[in-house]
Amino acid sequence: MEKVKRVLISVSNKAGVVEFARRLTELECEILSTGGTAKVLKENKIRHREVSEITGFPEILDGRVKTLHPKIHGGLLARRDVPEHLQQLRTHAIEPIDMVVVNLYPFEQTIARPDCTFEEAIEQIDIGGPAMLRSAAKNFKYVTVIVDPVDYQKVLEELESRQGSISEKLNQELAQKVFFHTAHYDSLISQYFEKTVQGKSATHFPQLLHLCYEKVQNLRYGENPHQLAAFYRNINSMEPSVTRARQLQGKEMSFNNFLDAHAALELAKEFKEPAAIIVKHNNPCGAAVDEELVEAYRKARETDSVSAFGGVIAFNSRVDGETAQEICSTFVEVVIAPGFEAAAMEHFSKKKALRLLDLGGPIHGVLEPMDFKKVIGGLLLQERDLGKIEDVHRLKVVTKRRPSPEEYEAMAFAWKVAKHVKSNAIVYARSNQTLGIGAGQMSRVDSVKLGAMKAALPLQGSVIASDAFFPFRDGIDAAAQTGVTAVIQPGGSIRDEEVIAAADEHGMTMVLTEMRHFRH
Repeated sequence: MEKVKRVLISVSNKAGVVEFARRLTELECEILSTGGTAKVLKENKIRHREVSEITGFPEILDGRVKTLHPKIHGGLLARRDVPEHLQQLRTHAIEPIDMVVVNLYPFEQTIARPDCTFEEAIEQIDIGGPAMLRSAAKNFKYVTVIVDPVDYQKVLEELESRQGSISEKLNQELAQKVFFHTAHYDSLISQYFEKTVQGKSATHFPQLLHLCYEKVQNLRYGENPHQLAAFYRNINSMEPSVTRARQLQGKEMSFNNFLDAHAALELAKEFKEPAAIIVKHNNPCGAAVDEELVEAYRKARETDSVSAFGGVIAFNSRVDGETAQEICSTFVEVVIAPGFEAAAMEHFSKKKALRLLDLGGPIHGVLEPMDFKKVIGGLLLQERDLGKIEDVHRLKVVTKRRPSPEEYEAMAFAWKVAKHVKSNAIVYARSNQTLGIGAGQMSRVDSVKLGAMKAALPLQGSVIASDAFFPFRDGIDAAAQTGVTAVIQPGGSIRDEEVIAAADEHGMTMVLTEMRHFRH
């Protein structure tokens, strides 16, 4: 690469641009600029030339046209190894441009405002910026292009170490970043127009689905050691999640660690009171709530202490020292929480391999509305299952006996857990603690039997939650044999009357949610 002599700077995000421009002038670079950027450079006494001086044409149409000119794009696109290109530059008095520093109008931030009008959004569609970025990125062998202020320092360091030039390798990396950026920018505009054009008839399901994810890290392997894997983040997601958590200590997160931490956190979000969730192989093996977080954890672990060994734990409250000490008494893979007190970190520091994920704040926030699952050759897109029972007391009681206050409380708790258990799902519970969990069985009665078999605590007087209806009475009969007194389930089977009759025969009470929570 030749020495960088001319730099065009036109940025919407002006963070760090003054310091960067000042260092460029110290490296004897000539700076070209436009509009608001030129004004900022002038205010800070940084030498520069207005683009209009180069083009011989003023900015027009309220700044809509200022860099769309052959003297700009010719200077960017000319190949320096093609004599004919260089001759054409001389013929038309076009000087090469060696570096472009551009970031685009804040379209995404503008449309995120609730009061944003269509007219405002239109004016934030950048035209000249993407054109310059694409021209420079296409000609990366000869032109350096910067779209992200985070790269200013990296470029300066290379300019200083290479006597004013930039390597083709770095230029290509920066060009790749540009095309990622412009693709994302265009997809936002496309999606905005689709929603606007469709108006009230707009659906959640666009004709062309744009997904934009950035790589967070490569993983050691996938679900199994022979599978390569990486972890990606949705760059638009604002919801508290494993993708936004900061790892404080421990071994590198694995593919399965991320899956289990996600599953545990999503269940923890269901509760307002202090909650502890333990997940193993993407299924809860214990869940509990209590005024004291350490007691919630102990109760969750009691559900199935064998499965809890080597599990992943999520909390919806900051982890204190006593809870951390209790966690350290056994082997745990991951702990994810909205913060850790200093006393907790002191205990965890003795478990060097234990992975700690800090969400940095409350776990409740903006919810992503959609969910998708990958199949070979396509995606299944659906609304996320955000269904909740706001007041269990308002559910339809279909048995002769009505639930007691304690049974209502236990059913409300069990139903929240059942939503996060793989189908077919059966959850045995008391008002604040799971007792046994039957997950992922092909028949519901087998889930009933498995949940009872896994229970380490007495089931007499407990309730069960079922994620879908009972197709036969056998599940109720099996639950009754364990001492269950109350059932919460969606209903909707052609044999509902038979199932309800079975509950009456056993003196049980049953409520219907009329909401299913299949989880595949």
